[in-house]
Amino acid sequence: MFALVIAGEAIFLLPFILMRVFKPVIREAFLISDAQIGEAQALYGITAVISYFFGGFIADKWEARKLLCLSLILTGIGGFWMTMIPSIFTLKILYAFWGVSTIFLFWAALIKATRQWGNANNQGLSFGLLDGGRGFFAATIALSGAAILSYFFPADSIEITFENKVQTLQYIIGTITGIVFLVAVLVWFVLPKENLEKSNSKEFQFDFKQAFLLMKQRKVIYHSLIIFCAYSAYKLTGTYGTYARDVWGYTLEESTYFAVFIQFLRPIAAVSVGWIADKYVPSKLIVPCFTILIIASSVLGLGFFYDQPIFLSFTFFVFMALGTYSLRGLYFAIIEETKIPIQLTGTLVGIISVVGFTPDIFMSLFVGYMLGKDPTVIEYQNLFTLFTIIPIIGLLAAIGFKKALKK
Repeated sequence: MFALVIAGEAIFLLPFILMRVFKPVIREAFLISDAQIGEAQALYGITAVISYFFGGFIADKWEARKLLCLSLILTGIGGFWMTMIPSIFTLKILYAFWGVSTIFLFWAALIKATRQWGNANNQGLSFGLLDGGRGFFAATIALSGAAILSYFFPADSIEITFENKVQTLQYIIGTITGIVFLVAVLVWFVLPKENLEKSNSKEFQFDFKQAFLLMKQRKVIYHSLIIFCAYSAYKLTGTYGTYARDVWGYTLEESTYFAVFIQFLRPIAAVSVGWIADKYVPSKLIVPCFTILIIASSVLGLGFFYDQPIFLSFTFFVFMALGTYSLRGLYFAIIEETKIPIQLTGTLVGIISVVGFTPDIFMSLFVGYMLGKDPTVIEYQNLFTLFTIIPIIGLLAAIGFKKALKK
């Protein structure tokens, strides 16, 4: 499980965690706007969505150890490319490449291996440990990157030059790239070999008819919507650090450390909710999680605490993060409740991921165009107000999922 946890986050350090934590620095080092970042990540989403579906078939047919290792190596090669601080056009190509390298051979294989690791009675803890462990690993790497940032930046933030920002970011990207390659080696030697004879058996052959039958089931449709809404909330966490920078007036270092703090909430939420879920039923906890998101995003969107001390709005960001990360620990744990045969796990994950992770296409674009080039508190309030619609849809989908299971 340790290897799955580390690999499960290492693969996304470069395309996601780097941007989520160090976005304020990246904007200034690459000389790009939130909208341009959104365009690059939208290309990632397009290639990733295609990869999700076909990757499900791959996961049901080939050995996870080889799939995960190859994905990590390809993603790390992209990291070397990024250390050169490429143009925005080249950055877009890189993100499109990462959409394939991080998903096609990787994602469904990871989820299937996690489901197999746990039994029917501890799926909440299994996926809670997966996402919580991934979150802790990501937060630790982010904290190390923030330390690099503090080390290279002058003590007086006013004296930070463009060269300081570029050089520091190159060290951070290079360090993360090295970690990705090390994890690829770890996966190769630690994950056990699978029985290839079993993988080549008839029951593991891809069946388009079975895939379409799964797509038509109401519980699968609702499950896809739950992931869609929860993942949209997760994508929004990338604005927390820039909010601190643009609205609270934090320095680059302070806003980075705030983003790192938010990352450390992920293991706390995911593991805790996973443990609780196994005491009850995972799907029952999804409703209160979406309710928390609705309340917190509404408060931030309506600007109730704009003229109040920072700790009040800070508190609601914490609630939003806890609700978001709890959902991440739950939305694959409910697979066991659907009673889908385990040999179809890869296919199922591919299907629900095609819909569930489409926010990779539009969410960054949505955020970028809502915030514009020099966002103020007004742009952020508009963003959170519109976003509130998404957890409302998620709440309705969670209720529909529970009803579909009873039929």
